[in-house]
Amino acid sequence: MKKLTAVLMSLMMVAGLAACSGSPDTESSSQAASAPQAGAQSSSEADASSSGQESEAGLGKTLVVYYSATGNTQRVADFIAAATDADVFVLEPAEPYTDADLNYSDENSRVVYEHDHPDERDVALVADTVENWESYDTVFIGYPIWWGIAAWPVDGFVEANDFTGKTVVPFATSASSGLGESGQLLAEMAGTGNWLEGQRFSSRVSQEDVEAWLESLGV
Repeated sequence: MKKLTAVLMSLMMVAGLAACSGSPDTESSSQAASAPQAGAQSSSEADASSSGQESEAGLGKTLVVYYSATGNTQRVADFIAAATDADVFVLEPAEPYTDADLNYSDENSRVVYEHDHPDERDVALVADTVENWESYDTVFIGYPIWWGIAAWPVDGFVEANDFTGKTVVPFATSASSGLGESGQLLAEMAGTGNWLEGQRFSSRVSQEDVEAWLESLGV
């Protein structure tokens, strides 16, 4: 009788241990199958991440290129760069223009001489190409208006680069002259790119004015 009782108790203990050991393994396996591992994403999170990356890529990368003779064009360029989170590339003549060079009322000044002698408008730049140029989708090009056209220090940059596949937006500053055909002439000089009409700003333009113009462009 004692032996029988001992056998029965042993069987009951084995059955109890088997029941207790099965449930945690099953739950653990289920959790392992459904829970993401550290550093991994669920399918919905991956889709959301992919969508976000595509949206960001769709905005394109922006560059603001400008030549500024007296600081007015630089001011507008800074407003554009701040509003669009753009990179900036400054066009610097290898031989900088002095205040005397820019004296339009002096018929012997450098800028007047270059205006009267178009062959002398080929102004060498410190640099006319941009690192990772191919990565930019939108390029703003700024300049002062000189005698109704873009200041010629920008010509070397336009001629040195391929604008294929890029949206190009001219902007200019002047005391009274309008944009005129300056943007169109640069587009013809480039021969590539999708050139928009552009905008002329006065020296008193505000940041709000520039941002309103950018909003009208949808950028």
